[in-house]
Amino acid sequence: MRIRAVTASDADEIAAIYAPIVRDTAISFETEPPTSAEIGSRIAHIAKRFPWLVAEVDGRVAGYAYACPHRDRAAYRWSVDVTVYVHSDFRRRGVGEALYRDLFHQLRQLGYQSAFAGITLPNPASVGLHESLGFRPIGMYERVGFKHGSWHNTGWWGLAIGDFEDSPREPAPHNQDK
Repeated sequence: MRIRAVTASDADEIAAIYAPIVRDTAISFETEPPTSAEIGSRIAHIAKRFPWLVAEVDGRVAGYAYACPHRDRAAYRWSVDVTVYVHSDFRRRGVGEALYRDLFHQLRQLGYQSAFAGITLPNPASVGLHESLGFRPIGMYERVGFKHGSWHNTGWWGLAIGDFEDSPREPAPHNQDK
């Protein structure tokens, strides 16, 4: 397995990983799978500021992970939301864990302090992955999303990734081209 920065040419494979999750599950609250062009636009927007990584196995994109702003207000700037998705052919093979470990390392280097993950419940595989990496449950949005004919809860998990110094340095912008 090789972890690397996302490129625009990954959009088709990322869209193919994400489409069945959007279409067939409540894991994502999107209701229509985004096109490859839309994924390409998201990559261009997010990767300017935050790491977006892919895991390659035998030349295929096996999964991806990225960070994005936790909230827009200035005092939140040391916190990020993170997400990881793994192709169904590669689940339970350490892909998600490897992606997250690399992502958290990069986020620490950039100066981020906290990572948060929202998980539509029930989802024991995702909860297990996050908790195995040190995430702790911090709250629940009850009946926050309606999809596939029912209301769904979203649990929130948090992970400290920084040192929480009294005078933290500003988070550095991510430079995908490093």
